[in-house]
Amino acid sequence: MKRLCAAFVVAVITAMSSGCGPRQAQVRTAPTAAEATLHFTNSYTQAVNVYVVQGGTETFVRQVAANTTENLPVRGIALGSTVMLRAVSVDGKSQFDSQGPIVLASTNTWKVP
Repeated sequence: MKRLCAAFVVAVITAMSSGCGPRQAQVRTAPTAAEATLHFTNSYTQAVNVYVVQGGTETFVRQVAANTTENLPVRGIALGSTVMLRAVSVDGKSQFDSQGPIVLASTNTWKVP
């Protein structure tokens, strides 16, 4: 009888430990939405802050040093959106706007001045 009770206790403990132990979890990131890239050339004599303007709201993209070309990711604005581009010199004295509205594609090219 003692053996039967001991075997029963061992079986219960084994069942509980395998059922209550840690589980494997799969962690995946959500698929990322495609984002636009702005191939930007700053030919101005000083650094500029680059913005995307949509519906009157400016979204800061990045500061680009003088006489530099960079690929700037445009985050938070969907491909196909109609926007304006703006670059403002770091001293705030000069502002450059795109000629007109553009439609964000996977890559857009813009140069100032």
